Amino acid sequence: MKRDPVHLLDATRPRAGTRPALPAYAKASLAWHAGAAVAALAVPSAWPWAFGAVVANHLVLTGAGLWPRSTWLGGNMTRLPGAAAARREVAITIDDGPDPEVTPAVLDLLDAHHVHATFFAIAGAAAAMPALCREIVHRGHSVQNHSDRHSNRFSLLGPAAMASEVGAAQARLADITGIEPRFFRAPAGLRNPFLAPVLDRFDLRLVSWTRRGFDTVRKDPARVLASLATGLGAGDILLVHDGHAARTASGRPVVLDVLPALLERCAAASLHAVTLPAAVGANGEGAAAQAAAA
Repeated sequence: MKRDPVHLLDATRPRAGTRPALPAYAKASLAWHAGAAVAALAVPSAWPWAFGAVVANHLVLTGAGLWPRSTWLGGNMTRLPGAAAARREVAITIDDGPDPEVTPAVLDLLDAHHVHATFFAIAGAAAAMPALCREIVHRGHSVQNHSDRHSNRFSLLGPAAMASEVGAAQARLADITGIEPRFFRAPAGLRNPFLAPVLDRFDLRLVSWTRRGFDTVRKDPARVLASLATGLGAGDILLVHDGHAARTASGRPVVLDVLPALLERCAAASLHAVTLPAAVGANGEGAAAQAAAA
């Protein structure tokens, strides 16, 4: 595989320059805290109200972080751009891999339907299976950042730990595939107010989904398919899993039964499954993928 180590090192380093401006929600939160403090100092008897205002602010921020499709904590792509929707495109996004058993079967299904998908990979798992991760790219799919370890505590991390987790994944995935990730999906979609500035530093765009099938917990392929296909339309971002996949009663990963039916629904509706970089016009990934596979 041909790649430029110096370029990859530069690509995965936080952007140089001044610190990013505080997002609007952070400015509003700081102003809220300041106002509560001023009120408590000016009218000491009002401190319970001031304290309650601060608690309410934190509850709002926490709620926004627990709502994966929320845009309250910064930009969050829940649908493809209008131009992609006009082209009748959808994005199949596949999380939590690579998995040595499930991912190869998923790749074969995608090949059989002549479509491309985006794999949000856990970098630690990718590092353990670099050949499989490169095979994803070789077959024309995209590998994007789903954190380094997929920690259940990701949304509880402070800014330094969060930057370390995101940056380590960037470095690993760029080194393995030769292509710098441009998109990030938080573990379980959960985050906190520190994530948006971290993603800005690494020039990453947060992506959630339009609809998901809960295929890590549901064992019935029909239920998973119904959640994904009901209301299916151009511009949708769909979420399934090759890692942590639930199993049917026979032990078969649910995603392997869901994907063919989902792709048939897409074809019947004249919807074309493409990678996220292709949908948003992130130029250069196709050439980079060819170089990585060389």
